[in-house]
Amino acid sequence: MAGPAHVNAIKISTNGRRNANPGSSSAQYFVESYYLALNSHRESITSFYMPAAEMPGGKPLPSISFNGNQIANAAAMQIMFEQQMPPSHYEVQCYDCHVVNPNYVAEGTQGWPAKTGKNMTILVAVSGYVKYGSSKEAKPRGFSESFLLVPNPAAANTRQRSKNVKEWVIQTQSFRVVV
Repeated sequence: MAGPAHVNAIKISTNGRRNANPGSSSAQYFVESYYLALNSHRESITSFYMPAAEMPGGKPLPSISFNGNQIANAAAMQIMFEQQMPPSHYEVQCYDCHVVNPNYVAEGTQGWPAKTGKNMTILVAVSGYVKYGSSKEAKPRGFSESFLLVPNPAAANTRQRSKNVKEWVIQTQSFRVVV
């Protein structure tokens, strides 16, 4: 039987987000806003990622893999979409989310009281179709993408939280076009 903290974490990941429409979820809000940014607001891509950090052993975070290619950081991901990628249209067909660590504590995230359930990591798995190019004849290609979301230190430590500050940011991402 799940304890109260675990139940609260599940509710936050699937049912609740501050400043969202009633009934929308943290994962749903993330998925909708992230793919909107990829489609038409590429200048905001870096805001979806955690601040640069290192794992023990020196591996950089966030960890971003795009079609098997390691992307150096969030700024490089944004530059790739702004300068190297053709216009795109992502259409999400489905997504799923799971709490991975209900007791995640990292430097800068102690601003969330434990009872909020927001000191956790969320795995979000997404699949859908993407069209590259502005031509109506562009063929849709399947894609699969996984994200590990962590609490945003900027949101946790802001007394008057702005709706522009994301509560969850990407720590790890893996995108793959499905052939």
